Amino acid sequence: MHIKPERIQRDLENLACFGRLKGGGVSRLAFTSADREARQYLRNALIQQGLSVTQDAVGNMRSRRCGKENLAPVMTGSHLDSVPSGGTFDGTVGIVAALEVIRVLNEQGVETLRPIDIINFSAEESSRFGGSTLGSKAITGRLSPKQLHTYKDKDGLSLYEAMETFGLNPDRLESARIRPGEVYAFIETHIEQGRVLDSLGIPLGVVTSIAAPTRIKVYLVGRADHSGATPMDLRADALVAASEIILGVERIASSEAGSHTVGTVGYSHIEPGVLNVIPGQVELGIDIRDINKESKDLAVNKVISLMEDTGDRRGIQINYEITANETPVTLSAEIVDVLKRAAETLGYSYRLMPSGAGHDAMYMAEITNAGMIFVPSQEGISHNIAEYTPLEDIVKGTEVLLEAIVKLANEK
Repeated sequence: MHIKPERIQRDLENLACFGRLKGGGVSRLAFTSADREARQYLRNALIQQGLSVTQDAVGNMRSRRCGKENLAPVMTGSHLDSVPSGGTFDGTVGIVAALEVIRVLNEQGVETLRPIDIINFSAEESSRFGGSTLGSKAITGRLSPKQLHTYKDKDGLSLYEAMETFGLNPDRLESARIRPGEVYAFIETHIEQGRVLDSLGIPLGVVTSIAAPTRIKVYLVGRADHSGATPMDLRADALVAASEIILGVERIASSEAGSHTVGTVGYSHIEPGVLNVIPGQVELGIDIRDINKESKDLAVNKVISLMEDTGDRRGIQINYEITANETPVTLSAEIVDVLKRAAETLGYSYRLMPSGAGHDAMYMAEITNAGMIFVPSQEGISHNIAEYTPLEDIVKGTEVLLEAIVKLANEK
């Protein structure tokens, strides 16, 4: 069974048209017109392969290639939405690989015992509504009706309202649930989004675990005073206090928590934000991740202690809100073994590795045996218009996916 690279290339180029940016890359936020157009392209491609396409209450697209028996399906897929000014490979590679698997099986007339399902998860990126992996969270019951109203985009439009505008029925959120046992296995193909594979010259990663984030929104309130008329010892500078916290997050993640802990202050909003006024208020967004829950909790607790100490010493009021606190996931040892054997059968080198980024697979792991295939990101660039993965590596990842899907779909 042979993958056709030219089809993969064509799909990638065609999908890159939806939300295309002048300088390259795409902005294809969830539930926008660009998202709708990309979904329609996928729908048409699946229908051309003789598959019907359904859409659940949260907008997850699902399509099935029937098996010889009416057993729980093997599922594969990823997501089509992007970050603002994102690349054309993140998420899309997993969709295109899944589509190519179906095309090859149809061309070769291969029948499998189990059905094979393709899925496009809704709103994997947190860019628009501030919450990530919303489609897979709905599938596993981790997205509540209340959250549909509290998640909002920069224009104040709620997730609930956006879903309604998109033609979905958010009041039927519960109908999107998939129960344990209803899916036999799940595999997601994705770009690494880091530089490990690229730096080592290894074409494939077999993911063993997925790091999870704790996200903290921090509000610092000092006092806005004249920058020239206020002596240094009479200041309550919120930005200086914020700077201590920013450097502290780096220090804690680098040397005071676990070997896989990472910490990032992803944004700061400074008020009033003018040159001749001491900053009176600052808002920070902190992201702490690890594949080990205990190490992540240690880092979070140290950051909170740092904030409290900084506020006390500097006379700054510091409040914080934990907006997300996810649990790291160990992926299925059985699927890891299937993927390893597939790579070995094809003669491809691979690396067993954790994922530092979150993916829909981490929630699918709650209801089925789940695994992930990584392909390299050139220079580790992702969430960037310069994001790039060589076609030959995508082809290798797709071949491993095909090998693994066929094996799993023929298990009783």
